[in-house]
Amino acid sequence: GIKWMSSLEAKFEDAKDKKPTVEKLERLRREKINRFRNQHRINIQGTDLPDPIATFDQLQKEYKVHPKIMENIQAAGFHVPTPIQMQAIPVMLHGRELLASAPTGSGKTLAFCIPLLTHLKQPRNKGFRALIISPTRELASQTHRELVKLAEGTGFRIHMIHKAAEAAKKFGPKSSKKF
Repeated sequence: GIKWMSSLEAKFEDAKDKKPTVEKLERLRREKINRFRNQHRINIQGTDLPDPIATFDQLQKEYKVHPKIMENIQAAGFHVPTPIQMQAIPVMLHGRELLASAPTGSGKTLAFCIPLLTHLKQPRNKGFRALIISPTRELASQTHRELVKLAEGTGFRIHMIHKAAEAAKKFGPKSSKKF
C-alpha cells in the first residue's frame, strides 16, 4: 500500500528515524564549547586544545588535582575560575606549552601555579624541582606568596631567591654547583 502523509509529518518521521551520529554529537559539543569561550571572551589558537573548565571542582574530577590544593583554593576565596584560568589550567595540565595574555589581577599566577604543583605530584627531597623566573621582585614576592598559600599542607617547600650570595648561605656553598 501507499502511505499518505503531509510534508510536516514526513519531516517528523525522518527525524524520528535518524539517530545522532558521532560526527554530529562532536560538532554540537564543539559549538557549545565555542559559545562558552565567546561568552567568557577566551581567544585561543592552536590545534587539539583541551576544553576549558567552568568550575574548580572539575580539576579534581577530571585532572586529579591534590585534594589539599583544592581545599586551599576554596579557603583563599576562589569559587569560580577566571577566563584565563578556565583555559590555561587545562592546557598546562595536558603538558602543552602556553603563551597567555590577560589583564593585571585576572588570576594568571594561580593559572600556572595549580598545574605546576599538580605536575610535581608530591614533595621529594631532591632539591629544586621547579623554577619560576620573574622580571621584578614585586612579582616574585606575589608569586611566592600565592604559591605558599596554595601549597599549604602539601609538604612542598617554596623558596624565593633574589640574590645568589644569599642563596649560597641559605642552601649551602655546594648549592650553586648542584642547582
